[in-house]
Parts: sequence; structure tokens; C-alpha cells
Amino acid sequence: MENIYILLIVYIALELFEIQWQKADNLIGILAKLYRYYSKNIILFFLMHPTFYFGIGLAMVTDLAFSAVALVFIKTVDMATKILLIQQVFEKKELSAEMSAMLITPLHPLMAYLSVVIYTPLVYFAFSSLSSF
Repeated sequence: MENIYILLIVYIALELFEIQWQKADNLIGILAKLYRYYSKNIILFFLMHPTFYFGIGLAMVTDLAFSAVALVFIKTVDMATKILLIQQVFEKKELSAEMSAMLITPLHPLMAYLSVVIYTPLVYFAFSSLSSF
């Protein structure tokens, strides 16, 4: 049981790392930070998302527990959406008025931390499905 708590702490630390380097006042600020890594190297962009790899490992260790697969799916959709938005904003430079307004709308300071609240229970449920932990 202690192993679950240690791995949860590791996951939360990785999630906080991602939150800290992506944190900005609005979505365009977040995309700008993401674009810095994306423009250098796409592999570097993916390496800056360690919780994605944690989720893949979790899915393998738990023999594809539903919550682990859900975590990997959500993380995959999240990264794909980020890449599509980066390409739309910084490479194609084609934005609708609605999209522009959405990107400059201020975000609540606690909005970034929702990922810890949403994803951590999925990790816990996946580990608790194992009898060996």
C-alpha cells in the first residue's frame, strides 16, 4: 500500500512540473511556452510531458486497467490538441475572431491545477486495481 502512495507522490510531482513550465495568464501564453519547445524539436516537446509516459507505464503495469487507459487517452488527446493549436496559431496563422478571443481570455490562477485533481484519482484507481501493490 505504501508503494501506491509513493507512486502517487511521484505522479503529482511530475504533474506539478508540467504545470509550472506551462503556466501563463491566458491560453496564448501557454501556447507560446509550448511553441518554444515544439519549434526546437518535437521530441523535446514530448519529453516535456513526463506524465504521458507515466500513464503509458501505468497502463502496462496494470494490464490495461480502465482508469489507466482513460488517463493515457486523455493525455494523448491533450497533447494532440496542443500540437494542433500550436500549428494553427504559430505556423498557419489562421484564427477566427472567436478563437482569438478565447486565446486572450484570462484564466483563473487555479485552472492549471485542475489536472492534479482530475488525473490523480485515475492513477490511484489504476494502482488499487492491482493486488500486488
